[in-house]
Amino acid sequence: MPWSDIIGQTRATGALKRAVEADRVAHAYMFVGPTGVGKTATALEFAKALQCERGEGEACGRCLACTKSSRLIHPDIHVLFPVPKETSEKEIGERIAALAADPYAVVDFSRRPSLDDPEKTSNKQVQYHIASVHEDLLRPMSFRPAEGRYKIAILTDAHLMRREASNAFLKLLEEPAPQTVFILITDRVERLLPTIISRCQQIRFDPLTAEQIEQALIERDGRDPDEASVLARMANGSYPSAREMADGTEVGRHRELVVNFLRQSFANKIDDLAKTTGEFSSGGRERLKGLLSLLEMWIRDLVLYRAMGDDAPLVNIDQAEVVGNFCTNLPDARLDEMVALVEEARMLVERNVNVSLLLIALSHALRNAMHGRPAPRLYVPLTEASSAAA
Repeated sequence: MPWSDIIGQTRATGALKRAVEADRVAHAYMFVGPTGVGKTATALEFAKALQCERGEGEACGRCLACTKSSRLIHPDIHVLFPVPKETSEKEIGERIAALAADPYAVVDFSRRPSLDDPEKTSNKQVQYHIASVHEDLLRPMSFRPAEGRYKIAILTDAHLMRREASNAFLKLLEEPAPQTVFILITDRVERLLPTIISRCQQIRFDPLTAEQIEQALIERDGRDPDEASVLARMANGSYPSAREMADGTEVGRHRELVVNFLRQSFANKIDDLAKTTGEFSSGGRERLKGLLSLLEMWIRDLVLYRAMGDDAPLVNIDQAEVVGNFCTNLPDARLDEMVALVEEARMLVERNVNVSLLLIALSHALRNAMHGRPAPRLYVPLTEASSAAA
C-alpha cells in the first residue's frame, strides 16, 4: 500500500513522507483523530517506508524489508493492541495477520471482541497491562534494530494504557534507544499522560469526507454507486464503519429501530417504547453507541430538511420522504436540542451509566423537545443538583 493508497489524509502523509526523505524522523509520534480515518493504515505505511532498503520517502514495495513489513513479520516492527486479560498469543497473532491483509480492517478487541462474529459483544475490560507492556514493548524496544534501519513500535488505542503501564512506558520514551520510533494511535488524546503527549510529535487526522468514502467503497470494495452513496453519508467520516454497514444485514433494521424510538417517544407509547429500548440496549455498549449515532444522523437530517427542503444534502437520502413527513408533523420541534440530547446520551454511554435509565431519560427529553417544550439535561451532577436545591 503506497502513500497514494491511504484514503484522504494528504496533509498527514505528506508530513511523514517529507520526514523520511529528509532523514529527520522523530523518535515518537502521536497520530490523533477520529476512529476509522486511516491512522493505523498510515502508521503501517510509515513503518514500511522507514524500513525500506531504498531509504527514500516512499516504500518501494519490492525489497525484502518491504515484503516483511507488509506481512507484519519484520522483526523490528511491533504492533501492539490493548487486550482483555488472559488473551492468548494466537488470538493476537490472528489479528495482526488480519491487519496485514487489510490495513483498514477493524481488529482491535474493543470494537471487535471476536474476529469471526462481528455482532458478538463482550464486557471484558480491554487495556494495556503492565506485564504485557514490559514483555512486548519495553524489553524489545530497549535493543538496537535486528535487521532494519529502525526499531518501530505501533501502539493502537494508546489511551487505554493503565497508569502503571504509562509510567513505565514514559521512562523508555524519555531515554529511547538509538534508531527507535514509537507511533501512538489514539482518538482520546486527553486520556494520555501530559508527559507522554509532550514527548510526541502530533500528527492530526481529519474525518473522511462522504465523497472519499463513497469512492473507496466503489473502487476498493466493488459496491453499487447508489448503495455506496448512502453508506458513505451514514458512516460519519469512518471508512471501516461504512464497510461494516455494507457487509452487515442490520443497517435497515437499525434505522427502522431509531425511527420507531422517535415515534414512540413522541406518542409516549409506553409498552412499545419498553420493547424498543430493550432492543437498543441488548447488544452491548458499542452497538448502543452505533444506534445513537444513527439517531443523531436522522435528527440532523430533520434539521437540514427544515432549513433547505428538498435540496437538503441528507445522510438518509433514500428516506427523504419519511424525513419530510417528520418535519411536516413536528413543526414546533426543537431539533437543535434533540441533537444535543443524543450527543449527551452517547457521551454518557462511554461513562458506563445505567443504560436502561439513560434511554428512559432520553425518551422523555426527546418527547418534550418534539412537542416544542424545553428539554432537560439527561444527567445533572449531584453537586449541581444540591446547589439548585439550596
